[in-house]
Amino acid sequence: MHLIDWLIVLAYLLCSLGVGLYLSRRAAGSLVDFFVSGRSLPWWLAGTSMAATTFSIDTPLYIAGVVGSRGVAGNWEWWSFGIAHVVMIYVFARLWRRSEVVTDAELTELRYGGSMAAVLRGVKAFLFAVPINCIGIGYAMLAMVKVVDALGIWSSLGFAGEPAATVKLWSVIGVSLLVLLYAGLSGLWGVVATDFFQFFLALLGAIVVAIAAVNHVGGMGELVAQVQTLTDQDVLSVVPITVGQGTWVSWSETAGITLSTFFAYVFLQWWAFRRSDGGGEFIQRLVASKDEAEAEKAAWFFNILHYVIRTWPWVVVALVAIVVYPNLEDRELGYPKLMLEFLPPALLGLVVASLVAAFMSTVSTLINWGASYLTNDLYGRFLRPQAEQAELVLAGRLASVIVTGLGAIAAFFAEDITTVFRLVIAIGTGPGLVLILRWFWWRINAAAELSSMVAGFVIGLITSVVPLLTIDNFGLRLLVTSGLTTVIWIGVMVLTPPESDATLDRFYRKVRPGGLGWRRQQIRTGVRPAQSLSLDLQRVLAAILLLFGAMLTVGGFLLYQPLAGWIWLIIAVLGWMGLRHLGKQRIAPMPRPGLDDAE
Repeated sequence: MHLIDWLIVLAYLLCSLGVGLYLSRRAAGSLVDFFVSGRSLPWWLAGTSMAATTFSIDTPLYIAGVVGSRGVAGNWEWWSFGIAHVVMIYVFARLWRRSEVVTDAELTELRYGGSMAAVLRGVKAFLFAVPINCIGIGYAMLAMVKVVDALGIWSSLGFAGEPAATVKLWSVIGVSLLVLLYAGLSGLWGVVATDFFQFFLALLGAIVVAIAAVNHVGGMGELVAQVQTLTDQDVLSVVPITVGQGTWVSWSETAGITLSTFFAYVFLQWWAFRRSDGGGEFIQRLVASKDEAEAEKAAWFFNILHYVIRTWPWVVVALVAIVVYPNLEDRELGYPKLMLEFLPPALLGLVVASLVAAFMSTVSTLINWGASYLTNDLYGRFLRPQAEQAELVLAGRLASVIVTGLGAIAAFFAEDITTVFRLVIAIGTGPGLVLILRWFWWRINAAAELSSMVAGFVIGLITSVVPLLTIDNFGLRLLVTSGLTTVIWIGVMVLTPPESDATLDRFYRKVRPGGLGWRRQQIRTGVRPAQSLSLDLQRVLAAILLLFGAMLTVGGFLLYQPLAGWIWLIIAVLGWMGLRHLGKQRIAPMPRPGLDDAE
């Protein structure tokens, strides 16, 4: 790092803080202004902010570790969530916007009634704001600390002789204060406004590193040839399936992930996870959108940016790291090492600024999101239900301090980004099916959702960290967690009464979901559903073909696999044609109120 590099990073930090201070006035009006931007976000800003939220400094390090240890196919660990994100576009985006909640925990007292709904809201807000969210902040901060260490910042300041724990502690404290200054003042308005610039700066940085790294090894053709000879596994396999002589399709014996793990990713993980109906930070953007149409567009824009556009620069750099550092013990450090070794002055400063931007966009979102639970669902709901709006905004800022501090503690004790990422998935697996069904089946009650959430958290934690009970096979761990959780919540639902008709009617009138599960409320209220669930599911299938086809088309041609590239391109075109055809269809009119099922 040279002086010009530090000046570029400093200029970026000052600009971000300036934006936060400027927009702090806009966030001070009310709780809705602070946490959901007054429900006025345009689709392009909401969608870019969703993409920026998932692009943290930990992401390229995590992918470098995944590709280095499990090959390109290992990315299905996060690619599989694209299925849930496509479902979010056509099934859930408009439902969330119509609900007009501030947090997904608040939805529980709209969907359910009585004391059990209040307990569920409080427990959910606490679990999401403190352990789950702070672990997420922790591993993002851990990645920042790793980059800080790799840049040699503390050595240049005279900390070279200090114990590693002391250096790490000061790294976490410095990063925490930086993020808190930025996120605690401006609320969601400041977060999404800076997210727009941060995303494209972070994307530019990733592309710059990829180009420099590929040029160093002699181009993509040379990279593809070298990387395959340096590993025992089929590191370039995008889908861990091979077509061999004498057989049509077989499982690749050298694939980086096992058959059970791949099936767990594609057929289990995305719907069993706690974000199956959208995800907390994404929901915050959807309910902050101007209207339902803007929310749906925002969800589509996020998917394109997240999966199609920015996947491959990370993967390419991870492949170069295998070639340049074949004996690197910590594969996650391959990304920052390539940066430092091959980027010239000024360009290095730009890329470091881009990583800082990626970090700040994610952690500022997590701080604001966690604080929304503590403020809206705990303080404002249970401790001070009569609080004025100014008091709630102040409480939101104080909650930001608490969440940041807890995240720093989690970062201090974390060691490995990939391990922590898997822990976040494990403790969030289990309640996903309940979260989906509560929108479309009247019989789901508060007790069922509460039991699924607590059971999934406890079982996921036990099977991840408790000696003798830990399940090392990740696919099996997800299967056990989701299976046991399902048995528990179904049993609880059967043994507890359903929600009252008054509660169900109130929810249906507000959200107007489609499907046969609300037939009774359709007849009771005489309100037509605003959604055709069957049509939306057809759109989901077509959109999955389009999204994954487009993403893997880029991968096929980029990795010198032209046959795979053409096949995925055909699949993407078929998905696009299907969406165009389905877009011409309309929701069928509801039968006349008062007709029973026999008629």
